[in-house]
Amino acid sequence: MSLLRLAALSAGPDGRLDDETLELMFTQVATGALAGMVAADAWPELVRGLMGQVPSNMFRTLYACGALTEVLPDVAAVFGVPQIADDPPQVDIGQHLLRVLDEAARCGAPLPVRFAAMAMHVGKSDSPPEHLPIHYRHVERGQPRIEAMCERFGISADCRELALLALVECERVHRVSEIRAGPVAAMLERLGAFDRPQHFTQLMTLCACDYRAYPRRTTHDYPKASLLDIALKACAAIDETGLSADGLQEARAAAIAVAFGSERWSNSQT
Repeated sequence: MSLLRLAALSAGPDGRLDDETLELMFTQVATGALAGMVAADAWPELVRGLMGQVPSNMFRTLYACGALTEVLPDVAAVFGVPQIADDPPQVDIGQHLLRVLDEAARCGAPLPVRFAAMAMHVGKSDSPPEHLPIHYRHVERGQPRIEAMCERFGISADCRELALLALVECERVHRVSEIRAGPVAAMLERLGAFDRPQHFTQLMTLCACDYRAYPRRTTHDYPKASLLDIALKACAAIDETGLSADGLQEARAAAIAVAFGSERWSNSQT
């Protein structure tokens, strides 16, 4: 585990490793240093790096010495894969992932947020090339890979749950609109805003980090967080006494519609 420890320490205050050390690590990987790796023993070292001040340094170190494909093959596979963006029109998913992790470190995000940032794109590595930079059905490909990664490393349930939620919902959060209130009410329920507030807060932290990791957005506030906060506050004022599940959902949609000045329901999905 000394190789992984060095990589993890590179995410700390002393920064990236020198070329001589990287060359030695490359030789160790090439000669099978990780062949007998026990995943459960490797995970604490990966956590050390993920929770470091500059998590991207650990991944750059692992990538440079050839270890990333040995330790985290599904994550390694997204490097070099394009994804649609605004300006520039597309980004490298792997490089974007590194920026998200560093943004998460800057805001002191907990481990579930950082693990989800690392894992949520793994279904995009083998998207059909004719569709790129769009990634159709990446959720279906990503779910079993995240679950297998969690099983392999013995990753905690809170990390697993947030990563799977982010896989499905992060891009939906980025697209949420005030045009229709009903889908927003449904989204808040799916995200655990009413019954799992810590889970919801962590997802919103991740979405904000993902947003700010795109070029020219580093210092921007995340507008969708403000939008959902308005909706959540509108729902908090509802008297839920005697309301059925359907009645509560309708009441939430009505309250959000008033707050947004929008319609309640339509056939569109958020």
